[in-house]
Amino acid sequence: MHWFPKTVGGKRQTQAEIFVLTSTDGKFHLVSKMGRIEKSVDAHKGAVLAGRWNYDGTALVTAGEDGLIKIWSKVGMLRSTLANQGSPVYSVAWGPDSDRILYTSGVQLTIKPLQPSAKVMQWKAHDGLVLKVDWNSVNSLILSGGEDCKYKVWDSFGRLLHSSSPHDYPVTSLSWAPDGEMFAVGSFNTLRLCDKTGWSYAVEKPHTGSLFSLAWSADSTQLAGACGNGHVIFAHVLEQCWEWKNFVITLTKRRSMQVTNVMNDAVDILELRDPVIKASLAFAHLVVATSLQCYVYSSRNWNTPLIFDLKEGTVSLILQAEKHFLLVDGAGLYVFSYEGRLISSPKFLDMRADSLNAQVISLCDDTIAIRDNRDEKVILFFDVLTGKAVGDGNPLTHKLEVVEIALDQCGPATDRKIALIDKNRDLYLASVRHFGRETKICKIGTMVDNIAWNDAANILCGIQDNQLTVWCYPSVVFTDKDLLPKTLHIRDSSEFNSAPRILNFSGTKVTLRQGDGSLVYSSVPPYIALLHEYCSSARWEDALCLCRLVKDQSLWACLASMAMANRELTTAEMAYGAIGELPRVEYISMIKEQPSKESALAHMLLFSGQVQEAESALLQAGLIYQAIQVNIDLFNWERALELAVKHKTHVDTVLAYREKFLQKFGKKETNKRFLHYSEGVDVDWENIRAKIEMELSKEREKAANASVRSNGASYR
Repeated sequence: MHWFPKTVGGKRQTQAEIFVLTSTDGKFHLVSKMGRIEKSVDAHKGAVLAGRWNYDGTALVTAGEDGLIKIWSKVGMLRSTLANQGSPVYSVAWGPDSDRILYTSGVQLTIKPLQPSAKVMQWKAHDGLVLKVDWNSVNSLILSGGEDCKYKVWDSFGRLLHSSSPHDYPVTSLSWAPDGEMFAVGSFNTLRLCDKTGWSYAVEKPHTGSLFSLAWSADSTQLAGACGNGHVIFAHVLEQCWEWKNFVITLTKRRSMQVTNVMNDAVDILELRDPVIKASLAFAHLVVATSLQCYVYSSRNWNTPLIFDLKEGTVSLILQAEKHFLLVDGAGLYVFSYEGRLISSPKFLDMRADSLNAQVISLCDDTIAIRDNRDEKVILFFDVLTGKAVGDGNPLTHKLEVVEIALDQCGPATDRKIALIDKNRDLYLASVRHFGRETKICKIGTMVDNIAWNDAANILCGIQDNQLTVWCYPSVVFTDKDLLPKTLHIRDSSEFNSAPRILNFSGTKVTLRQGDGSLVYSSVPPYIALLHEYCSSARWEDALCLCRLVKDQSLWACLASMAMANRELTTAEMAYGAIGELPRVEYISMIKEQPSKESALAHMLLFSGQVQEAESALLQAGLIYQAIQVNIDLFNWERALELAVKHKTHVDTVLAYREKFLQKFGKKETNKRFLHYSEGVDVDWENIRAKIEMELSKEREKAANASVRSNGASYR
């Protein structure tokens, strides 16, 4: 039996008071809440073994002993026969977007799209008959259990993520919690609660015979099971634990939480009116969502929470930032301040709030980032205060499907960065607010499984090829990408076993959950966060003293990049010198000798690889020759000639340098444009040098006049 979906995209369904009931006589029945059979349909020969509504309630799938899988409309009209495999189909599940069907086929699992021409995926899943499957719409993971007494977790491409050890009896039932964080497994006299990665939280041994079916409540806190002895068993999820700095909070009862301060062993008991559904502890605040209300506690005072009512009672996700928090429920997204004031409620086309999880939505003090559920390559950005799209409204589009996103937590909104992991497990960094320019996405890592930003500084950590890697200053890729490897801090993989996941990164402590469920703590040097603090407050002397004290190459490399990003050339010159980057020291020295601020700015942009921006800066300042010379130095001959012709100056200079370049390599001119403009032009190096010197003199004179005007204004 399966209830019709109650809500779709926040809209309550009118037909939600019915359920489908399949029977051994080959029929399925649509039954009302009062128990009245609204319709009966002859569906299969032999027993109908499975019947499931899709996630939006527009279709029903049935599977039977006759090996047929059929799709029906919500009123019971046959749409199509999807498959005929000749052997009984014991279990069936819809894909997250209701466009694919997963079903059992002996010892194999099969994923078949509804489109007739699409590719079918099939693989051997168990050594015995596969009895049950489930597919979660939030995390897109697949569960299977069989007569080989094992349960397994797969991704949507059929790759095995976890396989349990053999149990005493076949797995007769399993079910994902709606929020995708946990699942339950049932067998003979056994009920097991597991994490989404596969390890087991708890095992109960009720004397009920085999558990043939399991179903979760919509808020993922309660579970019901149909038992072989005719009983219905009920279970509640308890003893969930949250940690932040010196506080540990445990859900001891459905309506009671215990707060322990490990610094002084002080214990507080928090009593709530209704059962707890979700909770989150970060940034000195505990946010608890019950079925009717939201409680906000401050770590400074656990006795007087701020309480406000909730529209929906099914909060599926809570995210926190320093100034506010985000609630996700069946109806939408809501941003609240810690004083309980609703700040905004972002909305976008085809929003399915019930399918969002912590990997595809991220929050910081000024921005919300959400992966688009219609196109997984697209990331949408919203302003926290208004709920409207950031900047010009254009989203970030990546070349591959994105599997995880994370916004940095510190610094001004204009410097906001987002880290993302794509389907190939490559890690990229991009700017959120790019003001009309094309978004620059830079690759900073490969084979990355998951990531987390530090809560107090823009330091990123991630699990990279089973090692804990810390990107001490990820934004180095925008100023000097060759320096990136020198800014990494890598912890030895011997500390961790298989498949560790980062839970949080607070202060200098990284909390990881290993593949077997155990917690592991790792630390990063405190000097990195201290350097970030000094540089963000322009305390460059203190930053230099810190680096001299620690004598660490990665710290010097971070300082060099931070100084260049802030155009602090003297500090950058010293930092690059400390790590032996002499060519860069010479280039910075050359920048400092530039006659005007505009030229210095252009060369700093060139230092970071931003050629077009450097050229634009020079052209806006009226330094035409300097813009032409930049392109000559970079061998952008076509662009140099184009600028010279457009501004009717220094055409002979471009032709002279081009001729000199070709002579050096023993080549002849073949470019038609250069041949055309070189007709009747005699290259006179004396004249060219005089013109160049005149241009430089003009620039020096212009810079001197600007300085005099600036000083005069200051005096007045």
